[in-house]
Amino acid sequence: MKTSNLSQFIVRACVQISVVVCVVGAVTMAPAHAKTPKNIIILFADGAAATQMEFGRYSSELLRSQPFAVTSEVMRHGTLGLMSTLSNNAYVTDSAAAASAMSTGHKANNGAISTTPQGASPATLMQDARSRGKKIGLVTTSMLYDASPAAFSVNAKSRRDYEFIVNQYLALAPEVLLGGGADYFKLDGIDGGKRKDERDMVEAFRKKGYAVATQTADLAAPLPPRKTKLLGLFADEAMDFAIDRDAVKQPSLAEMTTSALKVLSAASNKGFVLFVENENTDTAGHENDVGALMHELWAFDDAVKVALAYRKKHPDTLVIVTGDHETGGFTPTSAQRPKGSTGPGSSLVVNADMLRVIGGFKMSFQAISDRLDEKAKAGADKEAVMAYLAELVQKNLPGMQMDDEVRALILNKQAPSLNIRHHQLPPTPAPALGLMVARQTGFYWGTTGHSSEPATVSAIGPGAALFKGYQDNTDFARNLRRLLGAKPKSTTTR
Repeated sequence: MKTSNLSQFIVRACVQISVVVCVVGAVTMAPAHAKTPKNIIILFADGAAATQMEFGRYSSELLRSQPFAVTSEVMRHGTLGLMSTLSNNAYVTDSAAAASAMSTGHKANNGAISTTPQGASPATLMQDARSRGKKIGLVTTSMLYDASPAAFSVNAKSRRDYEFIVNQYLALAPEVLLGGGADYFKLDGIDGGKRKDERDMVEAFRKKGYAVATQTADLAAPLPPRKTKLLGLFADEAMDFAIDRDAVKQPSLAEMTTSALKVLSAASNKGFVLFVENENTDTAGHENDVGALMHELWAFDDAVKVALAYRKKHPDTLVIVTGDHETGGFTPTSAQRPKGSTGPGSSLVVNADMLRVIGGFKMSFQAISDRLDEKAKAGADKEAVMAYLAELVQKNLPGMQMDDEVRALILNKQAPSLNIRHHQLPPTPAPALGLMVARQTGFYWGTTGHSSEPATVSAIGPGAALFKGYQDNTDFARNLRRLLGAKPKSTTTR
């Protein structure tokens, strides 16, 4: 190539490259403002990873003839990613450390609430959102002071600092607080209260402009005059499983989400951040209770549908569906039937018929355990308690039969394996009941604790692309900060 031709070629190439750079720059920069959501709704299925979400989809479509919005809408039409879950000091995280990383962008030790191993207290998501002028809300089926909602909102050295966490809620003053945990809002010894500091926090919240709801009907009523915020306390501790729930006393997760959005939307010029958690998906995993898990996934999906309906009317809303870790090592699988079965019929194949059996369950393992405790406290001996258990299983877990091994495990309060959480010892009947169901349906569990399976993160709406791909749980917080437009805050030592 001659020198003159080479020079012309280089000039043309540089011009083309410049045009490409300008176009790419324009494409990259132009959507930055358009992709900043006004509102962010985080729907949090504690303890639920991909295995649970697929179970929710399959069971919802088969048993209640409804699409599972998590998969059919958010995952299919939005973005999908995976998130590592390990904490600062363990490969298998707890809820406190996982939610802390997702809230602050800093790793924490298991048990810590948005506090670093060095003792610093990074700004939480809700604190940052509040500093940007956004309204904030927390909804959970657990206690309001439980690990996940606490870590997304406040800082504490331990997830067990219940009084301290509730005190910080009063200072932060979210527009919405809905869930269980009334015991640490009430004075010790009064109506189930456990506070030792002689502070009536229900009254303190009332004085700060909160209407107080204690049953489902209260959510349907408009806020009283001069009340702009809502505190809902629907149980002394955690709210009941959906399969056991008294709809008059306790609202569903979807009903709480609807009420939260109504309050947050009122006079919300700068938008809001809402955290909605179903903790019972995690509890069902700890109990190895596949029937309870199925109903909790449906309850969670109903709340997702509420959020998506809101987003349809307010397209400047980002909906994020995620969890913090997987619980139970949930493993629907082909297996062998119990000892003594041989030949072609000895194989157990998970199929629709097995799922229909589970769909017929009417009570959680936890409720069965509570009934047995009541029977024992009333003076029944072991044999009477076991007879009552057989009656409860026949009535509420139709199709299930207890074999001698399961009966002996429950009678002697023995664990079916070593993978039992230390605070479940001596074990409740739940792990043995889980084994009973697994042997007859193929829905097995690997543990009553957490596992290391990555969590899914799916999102739809402005900013959803940030959550695509494989990321760390600290990236979840950093992505949210980008969407809030908040500058990184320095940490302080407590």
